[in-house]
Amino acid sequence: MQSSNGRPRGVGGGPESAAEHHGGHDPALAEAPEAVRYEDPWYDALASGWGELGGAGAPVPLPVAQAGRAQREEAAAADVYLQVQRSAAFQEVRGRYRRFVVPACVVFFGWYVGYVVTATTAPGLMARPVAGAVNVAMVAGLGQFLTTFLLTWAYARHARLRRDRAALELRWDTQELTRGIRGGAS
Repeated sequence: MQSSNGRPRGVGGGPESAAEHHGGHDPALAEAPEAVRYEDPWYDALASGWGELGGAGAPVPLPVAQAGRAQREEAAAADVYLQVQRSAAFQEVRGRYRRFVVPACVVFFGWYVGYVVTATTAPGLMARPVAGAVNVAMVAGLGQFLTTFLLTWAYARHARLRRDRAALELRWDTQELTRGIRGGAS
């Protein structure tokens, strides 16, 4: 039988030739496993033994020395994150976030509910023509879209001007502290 490129199968070293004659497995890959490199980050984790099951169906335990060290590092990292969360800088960033988001959500949700309630309770008002075939309901509906875009723009501007720099500094400090715990490895 011939392949789609006009050559008989198994001739020319194409990708179909090696797997076809060896039960679906390429013997060149089986002989040289170091030549195979998957770019999948989960492959490295599973290849290192993390997440694999032992013969009894239970996870393979880490050696005691590694498990104790890992637990100490996790506890120290957790302490770093708690320390950062309790810091005045973090509280200021969160406060700035809340002072913008809570009022913005209340106003936008009120505007949306007002639109829906008015549309259901006062259909005569919503049917009033504004210009030609355009009525109040259409204008208010388009206003919903407009306020969505305006709110998105205002949020992005507020984040850029009032929170991003402080949050980036906090992130940098946190990474430096956790890197110090892990002995220079991130």
